[in-house]
Amino acid sequence: MASGYVYHELYGWHDTGTHARLAPADSRRGIQPYRHIENDDAKRRVHELVVATGLIDRLTRLTPRQATDEEILLVHTPGHLQRLVDANDTGGDGGDGGTPFGRGSVDIARLAAGGVIRAVEAVLDGEVDNAYALVRPPGHHAVPDSGMGFCLFGNIAIAVQAARRSRGVERVAVVDIDVHHGNGTQAVFYEDPAVLALSLHQDRMFPSDSGFLTERGAGAGFGYTLNLPLPPGTGNGGYLEAVRRVVLPALHRFRPDLVVVAAGFDASALDPLGRMMVTPKGYREIAKMVVGAAEELCDGRVVCAHEGGYDPAYVPFCANAVIEVLAGVEDPLDVPFGFDDLGQQELQPHQDAAIAAAEELLGDIG
Repeated sequence: MASGYVYHELYGWHDTGTHARLAPADSRRGIQPYRHIENDDAKRRVHELVVATGLIDRLTRLTPRQATDEEILLVHTPGHLQRLVDANDTGGDGGDGGTPFGRGSVDIARLAAGGVIRAVEAVLDGEVDNAYALVRPPGHHAVPDSGMGFCLFGNIAIAVQAARRSRGVERVAVVDIDVHHGNGTQAVFYEDPAVLALSLHQDRMFPSDSGFLTERGAGAGFGYTLNLPLPPGTGNGGYLEAVRRVVLPALHRFRPDLVVVAAGFDASALDPLGRMMVTPKGYREIAKMVVGAAEELCDGRVVCAHEGGYDPAYVPFCANAVIEVLAGVEDPLDVPFGFDDLGQQELQPHQDAAIAAAEELLGDIG
């Protein structure tokens, strides 16, 4: 099994400034300069763990390139692109007031979107069987006319649209496991029956006004948006049951030509922005199930694009577990954290009820 791997050191150079985690530094309000929560530590450490353990030797390096204006405009409005380009020399905000970027970061965001494009094309061309794109900044919150939630461009949405145009791929399933709702991806494909946009996320985490069961697509795309908002505190048991009972049946009903996973690791047990309890063991099992379904449905064509995950010590082990599955590693790395036995890791009744509600919507996927 050949697994592709996209990474570039410039991803770590995307500058999010001196926010006190989420709040802009402001001495008048007592907010001391610190470090924005979306910084380079977690993703850089993922790459360093992949290298230090030798996992990199089992991967095929894929060199990213910048997404072109034409590719970006398959998803975003000219106004959004122009606003970012105009601020590339000075720094600015992605559009929602909470997505800061420094000088040159728009070029890096192009490289992130282009990195996912590269991974998708390599899989579709048969250069590799599957791929992991360790990119930054993330992308799944960016809507057509604005950046949002640390995301400047919709990396996955751009890659999907570019592949549909250049490679003729017809049906694509996007499975978003980030703790936050994949609202940007949903917005792009809301009326599109050829893209299944499926998001598992913490209920009303971010954005707090989206990601509900009632958001199901519109027009010809009705039924092809599927949200599963899970209660805070959901651990491996709830997530694995959600994948078994909702994600896998949805994929089998849809029968995609390609599966793209929005691989966020902020549903982990140590994440500062989420309140879930998934462990590397849980992420490994999720990856096994999704990869197994892809092997049955689309010759194993899976691309994972890194999204969120904000604990620098824990995220590397979560991401490494997924990359090991893609690479067919049979003797996984030992994880030096003991959260698999946390109280209520098993499926809880209120989590079961949320999953059952999403199960009832599967019949509209065809």
